[in-house]
Amino acid sequence: MTADVLFTGGSVFTGTGSPLRGHTVAVTGGRITAVVADAEVGALRGPGTRIVELEGALLAPGFQDAHIHPVGGGIELLQCELSSAADAEEAVALVAAYAEANPEEPWILGGGWSMDHYPGGAPTRGLLDAAVGDRPVLLMSRDHHSAWASTAAIRAAGLDAATPDPVDGRIEREADGSPAGTFHEGAMELFAEVRPATSEDLAYRGLLRAQEELLALGITGWQDAMVGQGGGVHDPLAAYRRALDAGELKVHVVGSQWWRRDVGLEQIGGLLALRDEIAALGREERLSLATVKMMVDGVAENQTAAMLAPYRDHHGHDTDNRGLSFIDPELLREAVERLDAEGVQVHFHALGDRAVREALDAVAAARAANGPSDGRHHLAHLQIVDEADTARFAELDAVANLQMLWATHEDQIDELTLPFLQDGAEARQYPFGDLVRDGARLAAGSDWPVSTADPLAAIHIAVTRVAPGLDAEPLGGAHQRLALETAFAAYTSGSAYVNHRDHDTGHVREGYLANLVVVAPDPFGLAPEELQRAAVRSTWIEGERVYAAPDAG
Repeated sequence: MTADVLFTGGSVFTGTGSPLRGHTVAVTGGRITAVVADAEVGALRGPGTRIVELEGALLAPGFQDAHIHPVGGGIELLQCELSSAADAEEAVALVAAYAEANPEEPWILGGGWSMDHYPGGAPTRGLLDAAVGDRPVLLMSRDHHSAWASTAAIRAAGLDAATPDPVDGRIEREADGSPAGTFHEGAMELFAEVRPATSEDLAYRGLLRAQEELLALGITGWQDAMVGQGGGVHDPLAAYRRALDAGELKVHVVGSQWWRRDVGLEQIGGLLALRDEIAALGREERLSLATVKMMVDGVAENQTAAMLAPYRDHHGHDTDNRGLSFIDPELLREAVERLDAEGVQVHFHALGDRAVREALDAVAAARAANGPSDGRHHLAHLQIVDEADTARFAELDAVANLQMLWATHEDQIDELTLPFLQDGAEARQYPFGDLVRDGARLAAGSDWPVSTADPLAAIHIAVTRVAPGLDAEPLGGAHQRLALETAFAAYTSGSAYVNHRDHDTGHVREGYLANLVVVAPDPFGLAPEELQRAAVRSTWIEGERVYAAPDAG
């Protein structure tokens, strides 16, 4: 049988190991039908065969993002988007410009501001008031663990000096106790009753915009880390269903249903019912909901990540704060046992070392109660992992879901995190190398819009542990670097495994879907410090080109 498409003239990363050289990949009917030596390609070429000359580029499985928030990211691109701001002054100018261009909007909503641009990581309401006057403004931080509000927004929510901190969050305050303008974690929900709801149309447009952005980065599938009501983020499920019905959902999506931390085990029935409702659509190759997302802790920058040792104050003295465990560890264990028994995958947000331990303890309890399962439970973020716990990933068959882009020195970690951690904590930051040496299975994700969704940018840092152009030592030490093959595998076959799609995606292999990405120059031919030069040239889903770089022809 002749092929519909032949990819030839480059190297082929098959999903693991070193790339193949001198091989051609054939695609017929949307699937890979042959991976053969160039000398054997003649029989596959027919009069209607499309020849894709790689010209030395790399052909690889399409990237899969195992932890991302696409609908929220797309919505932010359509609202007041601040991630491009280089400093606080530029962020305020962007808010002012957006307000002037959108005088009819009752609230100015959006996000993307960086904590390291503001003293103590906490921007004040006065900055917004000066820019937009008496208009309500509510903007999510880049990491979506804090919100920045204007005086008008604070007043609309009825908040004042007498408003207590919620149990799962904190309000930054002025000297008299009045809200200063920054609200961390659960305190963001104090605006839930007054901020405008996201319309279904805006969410749908956000999804399509996000899909366009992600396809251009070579991403052909993902796990949405927050489906359901939670964290102040619009539930994306209706947008996914609309895109599915309209034939506009080109990628495959696993939705992680949000575990509400204000509700207990009684929510499991509803989670299972929604899983089964989506499964009954018979479109699981495009959309499934067999995963539950559990937010174990917060983030280190605002000192809500759950730590084994106490945070320090500005003078280097121990405080009584060890961060927050958002879910009681006993409840966490019981919930994971129940979910695992029902065949549900658990997707943990676990950033601090205590949170990682609590999540692993919950997986251990499930293994003890239920025996081995195919749950493929995974822990995302893993900023700090105690040495005693890295080997437990392999022992418990738990996947380490890495956000590789964060494993470098930068202002947010150097100014807002490391100075407030114990001595020696830097050596435990994102211990990718230790996890690999201890046999952990890896997946990878971006957490976009927290940071760029570009897998190649993340892979560069995983391999070097230094951001491009930065004159610094590798964060945590050179021994925490990943080999390029390992980083590529995490973003392809590793994430496909987590998404339960390793039977037909994540590999360049006969019978697999032709979900592919072309990258040039070939990263495997570059020095590690030159990996930033690699870029996506084209993206293919089921043998159809869905993205081509502007100069790709």
